[in-house]
Amino acid sequence: PMLVINHLLYLSIMYNKDFFQVNSDIEWTDLGNGVSRQMLGHDGQMMMVKVKFESGAVGAMHQHPHVQVSYVESGAFELTIGEATKTLRQGDGYFVPPNVLHGCLCIEAGVLIDAFTPAREDFLLQDL
Repeated sequence: PMLVINHLLYLSIMYNKDFFQVNSDIEWTDLGNGVSRQMLGHDGQMMMVKVKFESGAVGAMHQHPHVQVSYVESGAFELTIGEATKTLRQGDGYFVPPNVLHGCLCIEAGVLIDAFTPAREDFLLQDL
């Protein structure tokens, strides 16, 4: 079923020529507890999402088989990756290898831009 979803998404993107993501046209998904997600470009191989955090919101510790690289668009976050913890602010970024436990605490309301490879199929199913 996941392969079918990937193929359908790819065809949708290619045939609709949905190459551009305009911020004002993309709905936010409320994930609860002060966190919202906006899906940006994706296919089966790659995905980019924007995640908005209110001050004090937590990105619970988790792991996944995807490679993740993230950019702090705004705000301040205390990030934990594996055993390391660091405070990152606007303009900073981080890399998470596959299956490494990671999470964050939002210190100052802000936005993270996350890129994943392969695409997070679980996100696509949640946003249906």
